Amino acid sequence: MDERSLAGLLATLVIAALAALGVYGFSTGYLLNSPGTLFAPTIGVFAVAVLTVAALIASGIGSKRWRENPYW
Repeated sequence: MDERSLAGLLATLVIAALAALGVYGFSTGYLLNSPGTLFAPTIGVFAVAVLTVAALIASGIGSKRWRENPYW
């Protein structure tokens, strides 16, 4: 494996581990235990995070420079 594919594999594993940790934390913190008054703020923060990520993805897709990169 060259360095680029090894780094990509490592990054994919890190993202998968963080996603699994997030799902575990959410399930143990909110699905098994009653969140009470913190439920509405949690949903609000989650919505803002999703909108922020979607906006960043949309701005990256709209850019014409990302395809000019020799990596792609």
